[in-house]
Amino acid sequence: MSVGGRVVVSGASSGIGRAVAQRYAAEGWRVCATARREELLRGLLDALPGSDHAYVAGDYAEAETAESIGAMVVQRWGGLDALVNCAGVYMGGDPITTPLDEWRRPLDIMLDGAVHLTRMAAPLMQDGGRIVQVTSIHGARAERGSSAYSLAKAAIDQYCRALAVDLAPRGILVNAIAPGFVDTPMSVMDGVNELETDWFRANYVEGHHLPLRRAARPEEIAGAAWFLTGPDASYITGQVLVVDGGLTITF
Repeated sequence: MSVGGRVVVSGASSGIGRAVAQRYAAEGWRVCATARREELLRGLLDALPGSDHAYVAGDYAEAETAESIGAMVVQRWGGLDALVNCAGVYMGGDPITTPLDEWRRPLDIMLDGAVHLTRMAAPLMQDGGRIVQVTSIHGARAERGSSAYSLAKAAIDQYCRALAVDLAPRGILVNAIAPGFVDTPMSVMDGVNELETDWFRANYVEGHHLPLRRAARPEEIAGAAWFLTGPDASYITGQVLVVDGGLTITF
């Protein structure tokens, strides 16, 4: 991908998505940022270097939002070079007793959203486009109360593998990034930042479960996305790149 590329970044209002949008703009790309909170998207665009950026506010789990993004891209840019889907939401729940419609919300939001955005983006790409889905190490690991979240992330990982096969004739490369702990607003639940708790410090800073002894910065995940859409990743497709500071290699 060259300077002047065109990318759609979902979940761009904060955290990893915001860092991804900033990285691509800094590299000279035109960015279409999408998320639910319009005021944060406006603030992001005001701060991005470069020009001809755009945003579309809406729930990316809804097909109508993806359609609006596609219409904007065609009208404004004429096509697309990359999609980096960073949007995600954590919703826990007991796998047996939580009402089914509530339990499956992570699937409805994250998996359906990934499908809607991919179906929008791929037809707008010339041969050689790139698709990156930001998933999680939860796609291959289990944690109490997170069955639907883990299932959604695992499904998107497998979706990337299947897409890599189906889109290979067009030279469109499809990969996923699976972060571990990342210092973003999603680290805060009920007003408590898990990265600042005694539990995190004991297990991951002072303990042995996280070799690098810290959470990732959003910019480090953005760097992985940039690599996967760049020329040095031209022979990588259908892969899940784990970016977790070594968390999943330990006992």
